[in-house]
Amino acid sequence: MSGSTDPRVMRVQEFFETMSLDSLQQIEQVYAPDARFKDPFNDVRGIAEIHRVFAQIATQVEVPSFGVTRAVCEGDDAFLTWDFGFKMKRWRQDEQVIQGTSHIRFAPDGRVAYHRDYWDAAEELYEKLPVLGILMRWLRRQAAT
Repeated sequence: MSGSTDPRVMRVQEFFETMSLDSLQQIEQVYAPDARFKDPFNDVRGIAEIHRVFAQIATQVEVPSFGVTRAVCEGDDAFLTWDFGFKMKRWRQDEQVIQGTSHIRFAPDGRVAYHRDYWDAAEELYEKLPVLGILMRWLRRQAAT
């Protein structure tokens, strides 16, 4: 479900919801040449680096699925909430889901100039890992007391 009918937002949403190693070849249609991408693990600039980050994600997980749950656009800024579902290749676990938000800023030509993902790596990822999860949940409990 998306709340925005802005064609720029719809192009970004379609790109992510259908992303695969093959579809990454069209990344230059979505991102400006000097675009910046930042998330809890990466801070990169340029299509080649953004492509590398997305390709790395696609090869590290099984059955990736990305769904935008809400999109709002005002001027050249868009905010998307999303669910990213996946299975880790290294651990035999059920599907995991990371919930997050993206801030997108569009360049004058309509491509993405700035993309920042916000999500809680500790809660959404680390706590779900077999050994590290035990430590992260214990630390969270200690911090709450």
